[in-house]
Amino acid sequence: MKKISNNIFLIMLIFGSLMTISANSWLGAWMGLEINLLSFIPLMNEGKKNLMTSESSLKYFLTQAFASSILLFAIILMMMSFNMNLMNNNFYELVILSTLLLKSGAAPFHFWFPGVMEGLSWINSLILMTWQKIAPLMLISYNINYNFFLITVILSMIVGALGGLNQTSLRKLMAFSSINHLGWMLMAMMNNELLWMMYFIFYSFLSLSIILFFNNFKLFHFNQIFNFSMMNPLIKFFLFLNLLSLGGLPPFLGFLPKWLVIQNLIETHQMFLLFISVCLTLITLYYYLRMSYSTYMLNFNKNSWMMINYFNNKNMNLVLVMNFFSITGLLIISFIYMIL
Repeated sequence: MKKISNNIFLIMLIFGSLMTISANSWLGAWMGLEINLLSFIPLMNEGKKNLMTSESSLKYFLTQAFASSILLFAIILMMMSFNMNLMNNNFYELVILSTLLLKSGAAPFHFWFPGVMEGLSWINSLILMTWQKIAPLMLISYNINYNFFLITVILSMIVGALGGLNQTSLRKLMAFSSINHLGWMLMAMMNNELLWMMYFIFYSFLSLSIILFFNNFKLFHFNQIFNFSMMNPLIKFFLFLNLLSLGGLPPFLGFLPKWLVIQNLIETHQMFLLFISVCLTLITLYYYLRMSYSTYMLNFNKNSWMMINYFNNKNMNLVLVMNFFSITGLLIISFIYMIL
């Protein structure tokens, strides 16, 4: 019965996002966001219940409900003032953009995101990092304020880079990584309507591969990465390269979306923004390297949570295949492009 209810909530979650994307009015988009929110709350509380999960779901609900109420208020005022669904006033534009950025977890409205991630399972964390961003980002892409976006992009990259440096929780580290990638998506959105969608697809695939890896081995904290050094060398190798791919290091798949954005910035002569984004991405690459090196440099005794036969695990084949494409994807795509 519980599995059936979870499937229903998951279908409603997808329906809410699709309703928002396909809506032809701001009120319809708001309704889709609310369906999406109310469907995700029960999914957050599935599985083992503890204080952290309850705290995360409550924090998420309060933050999203606050953003939704402000968004609805701004929509009503806009429709009363102009009797239309298009924004041509800076005040309403900034209010609506701010609420949508709050819903997506971009800086400086990111305060809730790492705390909520900390109390979720890896699968729910993946949903929060990927699917839950689609609807707000689509609405944001309809109404771009360049100066406001510029501040948000730089702040998101700074918060994502510096916030992950001292983290010992892998979920919080992935949260700050998500904020940094969100800054790149918004930067792509400023110049090209389709480029941010391409970046989002690649980011979702990379996040899926690394989170399935963490979920499969029940890794939640940094010290578990240290002990992970006792695992099979092939598994360690895939973890090492997959983290570098997520960080955007060439020649892995994660470099491709950043490469496209960098090329777009060069074509539009935005050298200052290019310099800032590349420098801050190097900082995020540092904490990916820190996780990667720890699997090779340090050795500890095995603990009980490590007693897992990964060769007989039914999910391990999927994890390894996704990691393979994450590592070799750029080379494969480049080869296909050369042939065509």
